[in-house]
Amino acid sequence: MVTDAPKNAVILAAGCGSRLRPLTDPRPKPLIEVNGTSILHNALRHLETVGVEEVTIVVGYRKDAIQYACGSRFGGLRIKYVESTVFDRTGSAYSLWLARDALLSGNCFLLEGDVFFEVDALRYLIICRGLTWLQPFPSMVPWKDQPSCWQNGFISGFRMKQTASTLVADAPRLFKTMNLLCLSAPTLKPTIVPTLDDIIAAGARQTYTEELLGYLIERRGLQLAAARCDGLIWYEIENAENLQIAERIFRNRTNTYTPRRDLQTR
Repeated sequence: MVTDAPKNAVILAAGCGSRLRPLTDPRPKPLIEVNGTSILHNALRHLETVGVEEVTIVVGYRKDAIQYACGSRFGGLRIKYVESTVFDRTGSAYSLWLARDALLSGNCFLLEGDVFFEVDALRYLIICRGLTWLQPFPSMVPWKDQPSCWQNGFISGFRMKQTASTLVADAPRLFKTMNLLCLSAPTLKPTIVPTLDDIIAAGARQTYTEELLGYLIERRGLQLAAARCDGLIWYEIENAENLQIAERIFRNRTNTYTPRRDLQTR
């Protein structure tokens, strides 16, 4: 449980976004724009709003574009970069492992680099001291993703590559995770980071973050708190259809953001 608002955040932004090609041929997916604001700039703006001071971005595919777009400061945020040179052959847990120094710095937000969301998603995480947000699955299709089982306010497991067409009747209700997490230092230091070390040492570099968390829930007794987010506006952008939906639901809600030049150093 998080008792203090995080001052640090990690954004996983190393992937090539193959399902968004040709849009991602010249630029990485986190720089795809929704109504004039890139996914990454939207996240950084909101992190600054809720009091985050330093963000570590894991980069890989077209890393120079992200570094140019964000610099070493973005608004009032200090920006650090960690590079994955094997982004095309590894899962998100490997990117997370590369950012382990940031994870060990205290309470920390963890964001995937393809989620466009409103700032209240972060505000409510802090207020409710929850670790992630959930929305009923498959109400927000078309997605092929890792929905979760939710019981008594905690995630009880993850389903990998679940689709609406393969849902089983009378099975436990599933929920879609927003892929925004608020992780506490007492969970990160003794549990999550050591397990990441073990996974990478064992050579399991293609593991996804959801698989890591699922293992910790099922085998190590991790209690991953979650809250319903039905009233929040957000969308995960994996393909062109997702992008069109995001632009529609965020129309008249987003404003292009340019950080102050005197605070930004490229």
